[in-house]
Amino acid sequence: MREIGICLLAIALMSAIARAEDLSRLPEPVAVKGATPIMTLKGTGAQIYICTRGAQGTLDWSFREPVAALFKDGKTIGRHFVGPTWEFADGTRVTAKPEGKAPGANAADVPWLKLSIIDPANSGPATGATTILRIDTKGGAFAGECSEEGELHAEPYTATYVFLK
Repeated sequence: MREIGICLLAIALMSAIARAEDLSRLPEPVAVKGATPIMTLKGTGAQIYICTRGAQGTLDWSFREPVAALFKDGKTIGRHFVGPTWEFADGTRVTAKPEGKAPGANAADVPWLKLSIIDPANSGPATGATTILRIDTKGGAFAGECSEEGELHAEPYTATYVFLK
Protein backbone atom coordinates (compact mmCIF):
# COMPACT_ATOMS: atom_id res chain seq x y z
CA MET A 1 0.00 0.00 0.00
CA ARG A 2 2.88 2.35 0.85
CA GLU A 3 4.36 1.79 -2.64
CA ILE A 4 1.09 2.87 -4.28
CA GLY A 5 1.09 6.07 -2.23
CA ILE A 6 4.69 6.81 -3.21
CA CYS A 7 3.87 6.17 -6.90
CA LEU A 8 0.85 8.48 -6.74
CA LEU A 9 2.95 11.18 -5.08
CA ALA A 10 5.64 10.82 -7.78
CA ILE A 11 3.01 11.10 -10.53
CA ALA A 12 1.54 14.22 -8.92
CA LEU A 13 4.99 15.80 -8.62
CA MET A 14 5.85 14.99 -12.26
CA SER A 15 2.54 16.48 -13.36
CA ALA A 16 3.21 19.67 -11.38
CA ILE A 17 6.72 19.90 -12.83
CA ALA A 18 5.36 19.42 -16.37
CA ARG A 19 2.86 22.26 -15.85
CA ALA A 20 5.58 24.52 -14.44
CA GLU A 21 7.80 23.75 -17.44
CA ASP A 22 4.95 24.56 -19.83
CA LEU A 23 4.42 27.92 -18.09
CA SER A 24 8.10 28.73 -18.45
CA ARG A 25 7.72 28.58 -22.24
CA LEU A 26 4.87 31.09 -22.52
CA PRO A 27 5.19 34.08 -24.86
CA GLU A 28 6.53 37.16 -23.04
CA PRO A 29 3.23 39.14 -23.00
CA VAL A 30 1.53 36.36 -21.01
CA ALA A 31 4.52 35.01 -19.07
CA VAL A 32 4.33 35.00 -15.28
CA LYS A 33 7.59 34.79 -13.34
CA GLY A 34 7.71 33.04 -9.98
CA ALA A 35 4.02 32.11 -9.87
CA THR A 36 2.67 28.77 -8.70
CA PRO A 37 -0.27 27.08 -10.45
CA ILE A 38 -3.11 26.26 -8.06
CA MET A 39 -5.71 25.03 -10.55
CA THR A 40 -5.94 24.22 -14.27
CA LEU A 41 -9.36 24.12 -15.94
CA LYS A 42 -10.63 23.41 -19.44
CA GLY A 43 -13.10 25.98 -20.76
CA THR A 44 -15.54 24.96 -23.50
CA GLY A 45 -18.13 27.32 -24.91
CA ALA A 46 -18.46 30.27 -27.25
CA GLN A 47 -17.17 33.77 -27.76
CA ILE A 48 -20.24 35.93 -28.38
CA TYR A 49 -20.08 38.72 -30.97
CA ILE A 50 -22.60 41.47 -31.72
CA CYS A 51 -23.14 43.35 -34.96
CA THR A 52 -22.41 47.05 -34.32
CA ARG A 53 -22.11 50.18 -36.42
CA GLY A 54 -18.54 51.47 -36.43
CA ALA A 55 -17.21 55.02 -36.75
CA GLN A 56 -17.17 54.69 -40.54
CA GLY A 57 -20.85 53.71 -40.57
CA THR A 58 -20.18 50.08 -41.51
CA LEU A 59 -21.65 47.14 -39.66
CA ASP A 60 -18.97 44.91 -38.15
CA TRP A 61 -18.78 42.14 -35.60
CA SER A 62 -17.55 43.23 -32.15
CA PHE A 63 -16.68 40.98 -29.22
CA ARG A 64 -19.41 41.04 -26.57
CA GLU A 65 -18.72 38.30 -24.00
CA PRO A 66 -17.52 34.75 -23.35
CA VAL A 67 -19.88 31.96 -22.30
CA ALA A 68 -18.19 28.72 -21.25
CA ALA A 69 -18.43 25.74 -18.94
CA LEU A 70 -15.36 25.06 -16.79
CA PHE A 71 -14.16 21.47 -16.42
CA LYS A 72 -11.69 19.82 -14.07
CA ASP A 73 -10.93 16.12 -14.44
CA GLY A 74 -13.89 15.82 -16.84
CA LYS A 75 -16.41 17.28 -14.37
CA THR A 76 -18.16 20.63 -14.68
CA ILE A 77 -17.07 22.80 -11.75
CA GLY A 78 -18.19 26.24 -12.89
CA ARG A 79 -18.76 28.73 -15.65
CA HIS A 80 -17.00 31.65 -17.32
CA PHE A 81 -18.89 34.74 -18.48
CA VAL A 82 -18.85 38.52 -18.94
CA GLY A 83 -16.66 40.48 -16.54
CA PRO A 84 -14.60 38.45 -17.24
CA THR A 85 -15.81 36.28 -14.38
CA TRP A 86 -15.17 32.68 -13.36
CA GLU A 87 -17.88 31.33 -11.06
CA PHE A 88 -17.67 27.96 -9.33
CA ALA A 89 -20.30 25.42 -8.27
CA ASP A 90 -19.87 26.44 -4.62
CA GLY A 91 -20.97 30.02 -5.49
CA THR A 92 -17.52 31.60 -5.21
CA ARG A 93 -16.19 33.68 -8.06
CA VAL A 94 -13.31 35.83 -9.26
CA THR A 95 -13.27 38.73 -11.70
CA ALA A 96 -10.17 39.77 -13.62
CA LYS A 97 -8.86 42.33 -16.09
CA PRO A 98 -6.56 41.70 -19.06
CA GLU A 99 -2.90 42.51 -18.49
CA GLY A 100 -1.14 40.82 -21.42
CA LYS A 101 -2.05 39.27 -24.76
CA ALA A 102 -0.32 36.95 -27.24
CA PRO A 103 -1.69 35.59 -30.53
CA GLY A 104 -3.35 32.19 -30.66
CA ALA A 105 -1.83 29.43 -32.80
CA ASN A 106 -3.69 30.67 -35.89
CA ALA A 107 -6.12 33.40 -36.99
CA ALA A 108 -9.16 31.32 -35.98
CA ASP A 109 -8.00 31.14 -32.33
CA VAL A 110 -8.70 33.86 -29.78
CA PRO A 111 -5.53 35.30 -28.23
CA TRP A 112 -3.83 33.93 -25.16
CA LEU A 113 -4.34 36.24 -22.17
CA LYS A 114 -2.74 37.06 -18.84
CA LEU A 115 -5.42 38.43 -16.50
CA SER A 116 -4.97 40.04 -13.08
CA ILE A 117 -7.63 39.14 -10.54
CA ILE A 118 -9.31 42.34 -9.33
CA ASP A 119 -12.09 40.72 -7.26
CA PRO A 120 -10.50 37.71 -5.51
CA ALA A 121 -12.26 34.77 -3.87
CA ASN A 122 -12.09 34.48 -0.08
CA SER A 123 -12.95 30.78 -0.26
CA GLY A 124 -13.48 28.06 -2.83
CA PRO A 125 -11.27 26.62 -5.56
CA ALA A 126 -9.72 29.95 -6.65
CA THR A 127 -8.71 31.06 -3.14
CA GLY A 128 -5.29 32.70 -3.24
CA ALA A 129 -5.21 33.12 -7.02
CA THR A 130 -3.86 36.47 -8.24
CA THR A 131 -3.50 35.74 -11.96
CA ILE A 132 -5.36 33.70 -14.59
CA LEU A 133 -3.84 32.58 -17.87
CA ARG A 134 -5.99 31.74 -20.90
CA ILE A 135 -3.77 29.53 -23.05
CA ASP A 136 -4.03 26.71 -25.62
CA THR A 137 -6.99 28.41 -27.29
CA LYS A 138 -8.80 26.74 -30.17
CA GLY A 139 -11.37 28.71 -32.17
CA GLY A 140 -13.42 31.65 -30.92
CA ALA A 141 -12.09 34.36 -33.26
CA PHE A 142 -14.66 35.95 -35.58
CA ALA A 143 -14.54 39.16 -37.60
CA GLY A 144 -15.87 40.86 -40.69
CA GLU A 145 -18.94 42.66 -41.87
CA CYS A 146 -22.44 41.80 -40.72
CA SER A 147 -25.87 42.73 -42.03
CA GLU A 148 -28.18 43.54 -39.10
CA GLU A 149 -27.27 45.79 -36.16
CA GLY A 150 -27.75 43.96 -32.85
CA GLU A 151 -27.47 40.49 -34.43
CA LEU A 152 -25.53 38.00 -32.30
CA HIS A 153 -23.09 35.29 -33.34
CA ALA A 154 -21.63 32.53 -31.12
CA GLU A 155 -18.20 31.28 -32.22
CA PRO A 156 -17.21 27.99 -30.49
CA TYR A 157 -13.91 27.88 -28.59
CA THR A 158 -11.93 25.95 -26.05
CA ALA A 159 -9.14 27.18 -23.78
CA THR A 160 -7.06 26.15 -20.82
CA TYR A 161 -7.41 28.44 -17.80
CA VAL A 162 -4.52 28.31 -15.32
CA PHE A 163 -5.07 29.98 -11.95
CA LEU A 164 -1.82 31.15 -10.33
CA LYS A 165 -0.71 32.57 -7.00
